[in-house]
This record gives sequence, C-alpha cells and structure tokens, in this order.
Amino acid sequence: MKNPKNILITGASSGIGEALALLYAAPDIRLYMNGRNEERLNAVAERCRIQGAQVETSLVNVTHKAQMQLWISQIIQIHPLDLIIANAGISGGTSGQKGGEPISQARQIFDVNLNGVLNTIEPALDDMLNRQSGQIAIVSSLAGYRGWPGAPAYSASKGAVRFYGEGLRGALKGTGVKVNVICPGFVASRITDANDFKMPFKMSAHDAAIIIQKGLIKDKGRIAFPIPTLFVSWFLSILPDALAQKILTALPAKGAIVLEDIPK
Repeated sequence: MKNPKNILITGASSGIGEALALLYAAPDIRLYMNGRNEERLNAVAERCRIQGAQVETSLVNVTHKAQMQLWISQIIQIHPLDLIIANAGISGGTSGQKGGEPISQARQIFDVNLNGVLNTIEPALDDMLNRQSGQIAIVSSLAGYRGWPGAPAYSASKGAVRFYGEGLRGALKGTGVKVNVICPGFVASRITDANDFKMPFKMSAHDAAIIIQKGLIKDKGRIAFPIPTLFVSWFLSILPDALAQKILTALPAKGAIVLEDIPK
C-alpha cells in the first residue's frame, strides 16, 4: 500500500522495527507498536509522536496467542489495519560448541520467530480478506536461504517464515491482501551487536528501513538486500551440500541466544 494509515509493528523498540516506526511516523498515521523493553519502546513511541503520529504501545508477548488475539482484535474494531509488519524475533547460535545448539534454545527461537509471526498475522487476516484490502510484511532473513551450522534454529525459523510468506502471497493472490517477505542481511541492531565476527556489507537500520518501505510500496514479493550478501546466500543454497557444509562450517558461529524485542 502506498499510503498506509494504520500500521502495526512488532519488535518496534530497536533495530529494523524501530527504524520502520520512525520512518512511517507522520501526521495522520496511527502506529501500534509492540516491544520487549518498556523503556526503549516508550522512547521510540515518543519520537514518533514528536513527528506527528498517534501511537499506542503494548508489551504483549508475541508467543502468547490469546493475548495477541485480544490486543489486535481490539485495535481492528476501531481502526482496521492497513499494514502489519511482523518483525519481532530472536537470534541464537551454537557459540562454537561442538555439541551444537541446545534443543531448549531451538524451541524458544522457533516459538518466537515462527509462532510469533503466525500470532501476529492471524487476528487481522480475516478482517483484511473481508475488506479485500491490507498488507502483511513478514521479516525473514538472508540466513533463511539454507541451514547454517552455526545457527541451526535461527536459519531454519527464518527459512520457515520465508517459505510461509511466499506461499501465502500466492494463496492470497486476487483477494486484495498483499503479502511481502523481507530478507535482510546484516543490519545494525541488538541482535548483530552480539556477533563478535566481521559482518560484510552491514548497514544501518535506517537504510534498511528505507529499502523495505520502497519494496512494500512496489509490492515486491521478496525484499532481499544487500545484493552482494543476497548473491552469496543464494549461491550457498544451490551448491552441493558437501561443498556448502565445508564452507559454512569454516565460518564463525553466532553467539548464544539473545532476546530481541520480545516481552518476557
């Protein structure tokens, strides 16, 4: 949608979510923002209000289906949503441990990154279909192009929401509801701050938000960037598995789980 007025963003207290909230904030815009950290979320909300937007915040946990249903249902009864950006997520890796990633960590990552997306979309989807209008943006990652030995659950969860979003886009074709999948590379955020290795082509959250907004306006099915990192991710995904594994296992592993913008 070129001019969405009522916008919901999860994971809005930092990183890409924060940058998108600030980019969309303007007079006549209503922002519904969710985040893990109340202090950071309120600070972002205040900056958005200074820019003229009407803002409501919530600390509801995206993994809590009933709470997300209640929060979003209450919103759409008053102001139907034009744009939903399912951005909240957490990252985690093996920390280089030979034993790999703890299953408990994998479950937590899947719960937030996959179930959190579904819990964000479901409450508003029927309303959008009835109105034959609306846009759903799902934040995946270039890490979702194949399984990464250094971050199995993270890459798998991002791959899952990528495939789900791409499939949903096709399934909803002709309904008036648009679905877009966002696949960023390294973007400055609390998640990437935890990485202790060099991140090629890392960009600011503001620059990433501009690319995302332009892609949503054009209704691009997959908004993947930056191009060099996209090419590497795609190339690794088509290599024979033995060769890809050899390359990927030589790369530095991500650190242990880092909660990002998810209410406790």
